[in-house]
Amino acid sequence: MAKHIDFYKKQIEIHQNIADKLTKKLLASSILRLVVFLVIGFLIYFFWGNSKVIMAAIIGGIAIFLFLVTRHGNLRYKSDKQKALIQLNQTEIDVMQSRQFHELPDGSEFEQPNHEYAQDVDLFGSGSFFQYLNRTALYEGTKKLVKILLANDIEAIPEKQEAIKELAEKAKWRQEFSATASLVKTSESSTTIVNWFKNYKRFVPKFIKWGSPVFSIFSVAIIAGYILGFVTEFQILLWLIVGILITGIFLKRINLLSGSVSKIQDTFHQYHQLLSMLENEEFSSVIMKDKKLAIRTKDKKASQIFREFSKAIDALDQRNNMLFGVLGNGFLLWDLRQSLKLENWIEKYGRQVENWFDVIEVTDAYNSLGNFSFNHPGYVFPKIASVEKGISATQLAHPLLNPEKRIANDFSIDSKEFFIVTGANMAGKSTFLRTVSLQIVMSNIGLPVCAEACTYTPIKLITSMRTSDSLSDDESYFFSELKRLKYIVNRIKEDRYFIILDEILKGTNSTDKASGSKKFVRKLVNSHATGIIATHDLSLCEITAELPQVKNHYFDAEIINDELHFDYRFKDGICQNMNASFLLRKMEIVDE
Repeated sequence: MAKHIDFYKKQIEIHQNIADKLTKKLLASSILRLVVFLVIGFLIYFFWGNSKVIMAAIIGGIAIFLFLVTRHGNLRYKSDKQKALIQLNQTEIDVMQSRQFHELPDGSEFEQPNHEYAQDVDLFGSGSFFQYLNRTALYEGTKKLVKILLANDIEAIPEKQEAIKELAEKAKWRQEFSATASLVKTSESSTTIVNWFKNYKRFVPKFIKWGSPVFSIFSVAIIAGYILGFVTEFQILLWLIVGILITGIFLKRINLLSGSVSKIQDTFHQYHQLLSMLENEEFSSVIMKDKKLAIRTKDKKASQIFREFSKAIDALDQRNNMLFGVLGNGFLLWDLRQSLKLENWIEKYGRQVENWFDVIEVTDAYNSLGNFSFNHPGYVFPKIASVEKGISATQLAHPLLNPEKRIANDFSIDSKEFFIVTGANMAGKSTFLRTVSLQIVMSNIGLPVCAEACTYTPIKLITSMRTSDSLSDDESYFFSELKRLKYIVNRIKEDRYFIILDEILKGTNSTDKASGSKKFVRKLVNSHATGIIATHDLSLCEITAELPQVKNHYFDAEIINDELHFDYRFKDGICQNMNASFLLRKMEIVDE
């Protein structure tokens, strides 16, 4: 871990040096723009009355000023990117050194109480696995990561592992990709953009393709004639008005197009750079090679195609400069020319955009997985068992627990076995259940797990650990729990699941609970299910006498010198020491 922290510190030093140089260039650029503006003003003042010189000064000055504005914007972008890279590296240092990740986005908006496992394993919310894992820079990339976490997909795990391993090794490339993606500022989702492309209707007449260049040539000739004295001021003004009137016929539709593309301008400006990064990087993993292949076209690179659209948007956006808007449309039919370019692009490439967006966003999601793997060099990628063997892990622990304090346990369960786990309050049962649950989720995603060694047969996960009542649906806690258990029974009829249950049937009396729990375990075992159930009911352990597939395990607690001690060790057998009475007395809730 120290090696990786040193890497992040070195990256901060490199990017800070670059950022400092860019700050000086930005200052010089601002001063230069001011000087050009003052020079233009001086020329207009000094040659006031000489319309030819003033027009030349204005046109030339606008051209120079626009160039300097563009150059300043590029410098600002480079500076912002360096700041983003510095922040990326600082975030990793904070998370690795101090475990400061609770200020990161927690994904609460993605919580799904009725999902197979999301709520029970703390997948989203404050202090969640998502909050610890997520480094996506795009909101759509975040949604792709959420989809991966919720998929419960056991297909192509070796390919997923291969892609994550490869991206883990490309730390600098990942950071460049994430920093570039983080600068995307758009109010429209990729889905909205795709739908807009699909439903767009053209309005620019086809004759503009040749009409605009011809009009521009006449404009240049008229301006030259004016400078040479062959054209009067009235004639040049009349020609300017003609151009404005032609554009004005389509002004409403142009405004609508300009307003729409301005909302997605930043997306395409950044995305063409992200596509270029993918095109120029070599990948060996199947998943990343397929993603790179998906952005290939016959004639041009996808990044070049996106860049063309971005430049066309920038060009149309010049209309917002009032002086240029008047002169550009009066002499060049600027708005119509740029609108035609945008429409031609939409017609040719609009329906391919969805696939290109998907490649970028999936890469953004996988970068988070690669980053997680890079930050945890001591974790292991589970080996996939060639036959159905269940799960076997050495020194398995929960990744969100402090490495200096967490207790790891060996854990091995065969396929179609069921464990009953008993133990005192706070002895570690629930943490253990979430550890095993998260290990399955991570393994299925293709992530390395917090263990020294792990072998498993890929299996989907389903849990019932945090059932709650629903006042809005007028449901009692007990009925909500029954619905969850019914849901599990129905699911295991359709597919193989690893089942994890924590203290089921809590909403009924102890006698009924004991009887019901035994019947439910029999149901699961007879269905050849694999899983774990934690309980305080020691009578449930008796079921091992009739069902050899069921094994008893426990977490213990000891009272030493009138103090409660836990070792958090996963042991064979049945717990003999409970601590509720001791805790009630110790906390002075009850008397002796």
